[in-house]
Amino acid sequence: MEHVDATGPRVVVIGAGVVGAALADELSARGWTDVTVVDQGPVPATGGSSSHAPGLVFQINGSKTMTQMARYTVEKLGSLDLDGEPCFLQVGGLEVATTPERLAELHRRHGWATSWGVESRLLTPAECADLFPLLDPGAVLGGLHIPTDGIAKAVRAVEAQLRRARSRGVRVLERREVLDIRVEDGRVAAVVTGQGEIAAEVIPADVVVCCAGIWGPKVAAMAGLPLPLTPLAHQLAWTGSVPDLKGHTEEATLPILRHQDADLYYRQRFDGVGIGSYGHRPMPVRPEDLLPVDEAEVMPSVLAFTPGDFEDAWAETRRLLPGTRAAEIGEGINGVFSFTQDHMPLLGESPDVKGFWVAEAVWVTHSAGVGRAMAEWLVDGHCSSFDLHECDVNRFEPHQLAPDYVLARGCRNFVEVYDIIHPLQPMEEPRPLRLSPFHARQRELDAYFLEAAGWERPQWYGANARLLEGGDVPSPGDWAARHWSPIVGAEARASRETVALYDMTALKRLEVTGPGALAFLQRLTTGQMDKSVGSVTYCLLLDVDGGIRSDVTVARLGRDTFQVGANGNLDLDWLHRHLPEDGSVVVRDITAGTCCLGVWGPRARDLVQPLTGADFSNEGFRYFRAKKAYVGAVPVTALRLSYIGELGWELYTTADLGAKLWDTLWEAGQEHGVIAGGRGAFASLRLEKGYRSFGTDMTFEHDPYEAGLGFAVRMDKGDFVGRAALERRGANVRRRLTCLTIDDPADVVMGREPVFDGDTGVGYVTSAAFGYTIGKGIAYAWLPAALATPGRTLEIGYFDRRVPAVVAEEPLFDPAMERLRGTGEAR
Repeated sequence: MEHVDATGPRVVVIGAGVVGAALADELSARGWTDVTVVDQGPVPATGGSSSHAPGLVFQINGSKTMTQMARYTVEKLGSLDLDGEPCFLQVGGLEVATTPERLAELHRRHGWATSWGVESRLLTPAECADLFPLLDPGAVLGGLHIPTDGIAKAVRAVEAQLRRARSRGVRVLERREVLDIRVEDGRVAAVVTGQGEIAAEVIPADVVVCCAGIWGPKVAAMAGLPLPLTPLAHQLAWTGSVPDLKGHTEEATLPILRHQDADLYYRQRFDGVGIGSYGHRPMPVRPEDLLPVDEAEVMPSVLAFTPGDFEDAWAETRRLLPGTRAAEIGEGINGVFSFTQDHMPLLGESPDVKGFWVAEAVWVTHSAGVGRAMAEWLVDGHCSSFDLHECDVNRFEPHQLAPDYVLARGCRNFVEVYDIIHPLQPMEEPRPLRLSPFHARQRELDAYFLEAAGWERPQWYGANARLLEGGDVPSPGDWAARHWSPIVGAEARASRETVALYDMTALKRLEVTGPGALAFLQRLTTGQMDKSVGSVTYCLLLDVDGGIRSDVTVARLGRDTFQVGANGNLDLDWLHRHLPEDGSVVVRDITAGTCCLGVWGPRARDLVQPLTGADFSNEGFRYFRAKKAYVGAVPVTALRLSYIGELGWELYTTADLGAKLWDTLWEAGQEHGVIAGGRGAFASLRLEKGYRSFGTDMTFEHDPYEAGLGFAVRMDKGDFVGRAALERRGANVRRRLTCLTIDDPADVVMGREPVFDGDTGVGYVTSAAFGYTIGKGIAYAWLPAALATPGRTLEIGYFDRRVPAVVAEEPLFDPAMERLRGTGEAR
């Protein structure tokens, strides 16, 4: 940033809705006051989604980050007023169940609330009707009450926050359409605005933040950024006077209400009721087709109501809320909101244009939280209040930016917005997209496929049903038994007894080359990279605050050539952002052109050694080493490591030779009892070994010592990103990622459940599975360090039950590492 003085860099915020207003307020509160907010519409009712949003703020979400952002929005807007009028009406929130499945889901959501620290209470039908008297208690089975939920007065909140920002020197320009974003030498330079008779104005900028909502894709395209956002129309209708509400002189006293079994929500407005519906057909809108502010009949984000799409919603409303039968629909709109392919916002900086940032696909519910997150990120260089790995705009793979994909997934997520989604539930379409070279063989083995980042990934193989003969595999409860088969347990046991092939192709692979590669990786990782060619190092990528950005495995394949086993596109983006400007380092994603088989199990050496002239003995190929070799006719890069805690290798080759590699190993492995293992068995085996999974067990908010990964940090190697922060934090931790075991196989949990010490919620589960080797359920959880004492008994909240769990020493399997470092020679 060239222009930086006491007021900060020159910032232009595009969009004066709830997100842009919150960002301007939060930035100026942190001392960045050279800020200009521009909007094509009149401020504060600019004509975007904020201007017509009903403002319902339900805080509970399966994502901890989204819940925390919503909670901050409640806290902030609850403290704001505009000329004495509140910006938030804290009437509480009520979610009701009309089916047993939804009632169970409310128990799960109650668990999330406890995990993330939001007060909530499960209610009987009568208690639901006491809170919301229009409700027929005979129509519901129960409810979930969140007393701190409520109604955000969005337009009022926009004005209140912009007033504060203006008082600190922020400039707000209304009726200024963004015509262009000027880029010079790869970074933003200015924003060009103008509208009608207002002449074009060039606003110099060091930082541009696009908060344009449903216009986001159009604006971002000006800076060359494809924004995977789909605007979709959503129906909102208002009844006329409801007799049972007659005399209500306050805008809202009843809780906001969700009837998710019918894709409906409700809010009182004086003596009428607002009804929102997601139960109709998806109605996508191209940003280019939105009318200009002055041409729209109401506003650009409001389309004409289509009564035919509302018939089912109105019929269901009159069934659930009998008092509405005496009322009529008085008015309605099809209001346009932003949807993404994974229900998460789009936050962060363009990978190609420095200084161009986005804060998009954000609803009123999370607006103030996003404003704070973005302000921290911009001013401090990282966000300290929220873990943003799920929200980063750079998280997507290239195929996920294809317009057809974005549209299909956005429409599907509209349909599923209130659906009960299982943690393993895969997307249904568009599939299949990415196929490993082993896919044909996997289909022949009757693989049951789930999907990960577009890859078709076997969860288990029907052909392995024969392994169940003579063995008893414990069954989990109904919820955990979805997308599960007893074959999972049989594959896990076989992997411990013979040898298994695991398709690891979906693991992202990056190649780092060039004369500066060693210094580059020394700087960005916590591991010692200055080791001999053939070394393999497990280490971490840290942010400047010492938080874990990823865990990676780095193999030194040549003097200036390294292969990095990464977790996803954010790792690629992080490495690219830190490349030296002298061109001495090249980072390339080689995933699509390569493939990988994990060959693991006590007979792995018996299988591989006869197929190669290279020395795969324990002395000739030690643990955490790499070498080039041939397996049969296939050239491979072999890494001696294992995610399941058994002897073996990851074998990498080019995609064109993948099928030949599989066939070579499969044919030779028949005499050794080789099987194909799926992801279900893999998850069980890795948890028995205590291996962490980034994004689940640890994220940006955790440091290495808390996560039990202090061994991966080499503080004596010199400076690296995050080192100074770790020194300040120290190794004394207040919370720990802790292993818990569960005795009853039927009590296998799935993750995100609350952990209790007595009646007190003390933490939450991250990863969980049944350990088929140890014969117990396994759950890793974040707990206060004082409770992470082996032998301590706690409880996990699982739907409507408490599951006893015991803190255990880890790893649960092979703590002496004898299996991994197996010394047995090929027989």
